[in-house]
Amino acid sequence: MARKVGIYTRISRDDEGESLGVARQREDCERLADLRNWQAVKVYEDNDVSAFKRNVRREEFELMLTDLRAGLIDGIVAYDLDRLARKPQDLERLIEIYDDRPRLEFATVTNDVNLGTADGRTMARVMVAFANKSSHDTSRRLKRKHLELAQQGKASGGPAPYGWQKGDPEKVDQEAARHIKEAQKELLAGVRIGTIRTRWQEQGLGNPREGTKRMAHHRVTHILTNPRLVGYRTYHGEILYGEDGSPVMGDWETINTVEEWEAVCAVVAERQKSQPGRSLARTYLLSGIARCGLCKSKIRGQTNHKWQPGSKGARYKYQCSKVNGGCGKVARVGEPVDELIAQLALEEQRDRAASADVSPERRWPREQELNDLNTDIAQLIEAEKNKSISVSTLLQVLPEKERQRDELKLDRARFYKEQKQAEAKDDAVDLSLEEFFDLPIERQREIVLHSLSAVFIHPSGRGKRVFDPDLIEPVWRE
Repeated sequence: MARKVGIYTRISRDDEGESLGVARQREDCERLADLRNWQAVKVYEDNDVSAFKRNVRREEFELMLTDLRAGLIDGIVAYDLDRLARKPQDLERLIEIYDDRPRLEFATVTNDVNLGTADGRTMARVMVAFANKSSHDTSRRLKRKHLELAQQGKASGGPAPYGWQKGDPEKVDQEAARHIKEAQKELLAGVRIGTIRTRWQEQGLGNPREGTKRMAHHRVTHILTNPRLVGYRTYHGEILYGEDGSPVMGDWETINTVEEWEAVCAVVAERQKSQPGRSLARTYLLSGIARCGLCKSKIRGQTNHKWQPGSKGARYKYQCSKVNGGCGKVARVGEPVDELIAQLALEEQRDRAASADVSPERRWPREQELNDLNTDIAQLIEAEKNKSISVSTLLQVLPEKERQRDELKLDRARFYKEQKQAEAKDDAVDLSLEEFFDLPIERQREIVLHSLSAVFIHPSGRGKRVFDPDLIEPVWRE
């Protein structure tokens, strides 16, 4: 009976995502298995996966070891030993299995190393040690090259980030840029990252990795706050600064202005700091906004679990609950209350916009002060280089100026955050009622709270329950 073997294929980088490299390895390995009269029963493929980097788990490699140890396969065929292992510890795990099962088969296309013999294992250890050193040397050279490219403001290769054209990473993808700016505007208006992520995943936006079931929250956050949006060059995730203390600018087209980008970053940082790990999701428009007209306690929406699609009953209601410290005596069907309040809020904002003076966008008043500080810092650094001042003198003056600069930058981000948030929240003037309810629930609540501070729901009394708008009392903001 033919021996059953597994074929292992791997390539470290597959920027195009077409799996051509592993396909070629597979063909050569299948040909070798046929020559040995072995039956290839499974292909273990780790495409676009490094065997050298730390904290990288090769899922198919681990599965292959498990199957080999369990006796589901009788050996391994690989294109080359360095496809299997570039770290000595990975090779030793494999050798341990061959120690326990001496009759296991092993073959590679490019050389004749047999892990079943002592000489073969010694040779394999030497080869992996050299492959490991080669990877270290390559990594060191690449890091130096990437730093040099970063300092020059050039891209360091790889696939284009979301927002730029796949074939030309220096050119903006206008459609993707539009989605990014729309999402940023929603974020400024109060919409959660989770809501944006869900919509993007449904629409296939954000260049999701093939095979992923759910786009990661941090990936969407990174896309919306990426320093690349304003042309800033980064290195190892941090903005790279030049010798003059200014950010190094990349040689690609930008999507945001600095003011827009800083406002978005400030909103994200503010949310992470004020409510870490806490969900801001709401289900009903007036939960926590509505209050009982009798006891003044907050009212929350409650699902009507008896409701079925097509039935005449209410899907949800606003109920004063004793569980939440209320009197439990006031309840109202949710839909007509929401529609009334939404209509009132939209009308109030249209009236306010019609009577308001349209003022041009205000600039941060301390821009010149920040520019002067940046100039002072650059001159100090240059003076130390020219030996006009000593390092000791530089370190006496520089930290205070850097502290002042950072405080000013924080103040600028806060200024534009508030300005952009106000613009985003005011953008409800032309909404119809239908368009309002098509918005994410967080955006709906922001629009209502822009006009109202609370809504009192008064008891309807006995008798026939007909919706009476006079029993719904909005409390307008001053």
